[in-house]
Amino acid sequence: MSIVPTDVPMTSRLAEQLVQELTAQYPFLRSETLVSTRLGRPILALTIGTGPRRVLYSAAHHANEWLTATVLLKFTEDLAEAIQTGSRLGGVDAAQLAEQTTIHIVPMVDPDGVDLVTGAIAPGTEDYAQAQALAENYPAIPFPDGWKANLSGVDLNLQYPAGWLMAREIKFSQGYTQPGPRDYVGRFPLSQPESQALYDYTERVDPAIVIAWHSQGEVIYWQYGGIEVSGARELAQRFADASGYVLEDTPYNSSFAGYKDWFIQAYRRPGFTIEVGTGTNPLPVSQFEDIYQASLPILLEGAKG
Repeated sequence: MSIVPTDVPMTSRLAEQLVQELTAQYPFLRSETLVSTRLGRPILALTIGTGPRRVLYSAAHHANEWLTATVLLKFTEDLAEAIQTGSRLGGVDAAQLAEQTTIHIVPMVDPDGVDLVTGAIAPGTEDYAQAQALAENYPAIPFPDGWKANLSGVDLNLQYPAGWLMAREIKFSQGYTQPGPRDYVGRFPLSQPESQALYDYTERVDPAIVIAWHSQGEVIYWQYGGIEVSGARELAQRFADASGYVLEDTPYNSSFAGYKDWFIQAYRRPGFTIEVGTGTNPLPVSQFEDIYQASLPILLEGAKG
């Protein structure tokens, strides 16, 4: 019987419950709390496998892209089940993969924001009212569906020390000069506990590659600042071939201060952003199966290297 539901909105409480159930069902699956957010929600990390190759997958950097958290939790369950039963996943021998690679998964980087968008933070509560007050600074952005930031109104994927000053200049020129639903870079890099926690965890893991799941557009971004990373283009092409997604250069106005940008700059190793699905965020759960079928080969190819 499946543990991870794929037909309901994800919340931080549900994600926490699922992690507990998964680690109980599969004792070789390890979990830890990286940090608690300003509102006290845990940012959880899962580890599966024992191999020398290390990869780090993350999702739900943005609140209204919460469906990506379901993708990583479902992948964790499917891989764990395949390891336990000695079977294959997506044509890959799961037990052999676990011996070759250690996969680190942070399924929900922005639990406070996710709870706002998916309704776990209800209208009439103090937290909802505080977010709504920030949203009033940007009346053209629908509330709460247009909310990408954490509950301090900072966009967590504009928080990393890779061209942060340039990101600030671009976003300020676009009018995002104060906390709100999206595109506010914060007062300085890594000012938010969520981004600092993922930064610290990445340094501790020291992965060969990182992949961050976002939505939407069915595209793969793999570059930063003209830095040439050995093997990155080839691996990105394998992802594209396996998923049907297309490789694209990151649009200039979105090409600074992101998580994969920092990783590429700091480590000179492959870092990727995968934009899953099509339409307007938050994507409906009816897209999950198509998104998962496109994501699964990327998850497996990234682990194989």
